[in-house]
Amino acid sequence: MTEKTFHRDYLSLAETLYRVAYYLLESEADAEDAVQELYLKLWDTRSRLDEVQSPKAYCIRMLKNLCLNRIRQAQKLSFTDTLPEPGTAAPQDDVLDARHRLDNVLAGIKSLPDRQREILLLRSVEGLSYDEIAQRTGMNSPTLRVLLARARKTLKHCI
Repeated sequence: MTEKTFHRDYLSLAETLYRVAYYLLESEADAEDAVQELYLKLWDTRSRLDEVQSPKAYCIRMLKNLCLNRIRQAQKLSFTDTLPEPGTAAPQDDVLDARHRLDNVLAGIKSLPDRQREILLLRSVEGLSYDEIAQRTGMNSPTLRVLLARARKTLKHCI
């Protein structure tokens, strides 16, 4: 693809592409950056652009994907910003609260009837499917679901 063709077919879409990016990113600076990044990618792959049937649709699709990647990266960064640093201790009250809840849950599990406890452990701890539990225990699937629901309900009251 020649530079003249690139200008005619792709650079003429700049305003439309900016509006799409602004709609997705809700920021002027981010929209401008996304459009600029798109044009860099297009220029780097200009040898294959002759095969594109609809430059506008192609650009909008690429831009949408770039914008969504930017949004995902921003979300990842905001989540990791809130995590505590490794090695920092949790507040003592939180640790005691967690221990107290864990003790209550363990006591609740011990107090469950044998069949409920067995099914709960097979499903929650071992991660077995209902079919696998049915094969191990010889119970049918609806019975398993009822027993598991009862066990979970009992444990909710323990917490």
